[in-house]
Amino acid sequence: MGLLLGLIIGALAGWIAGNLMKGEGFGLLGNIVVGLVGGFLGGIVFRFIGLTATGIIGSLIMSVAGAVLLIFIVGKIKGRR
Repeated sequence: MGLLLGLIIGALAGWIAGNLMKGEGFGLLGNIVVGLVGGFLGGIVFRFIGLTATGIIGSLIMSVAGAVLLIFIVGKIKGRR
């Protein structure tokens, strides 16, 4: 059940971040990947600044924040933003 919930949160986080940053999602698989990597990145950033995310909503917020940061960094590297 934990894996399925992680994939759902990752897909939702990737979709939200995609809509916030570029106006559209990345497709189902792309949203999952962006959301999962964003969750990892968000966890690192949250721990670094002393925040904790608990529960489903906290995980979603952390994943969205990390995914937005990921999209921003990739955009800077590619020279788009």
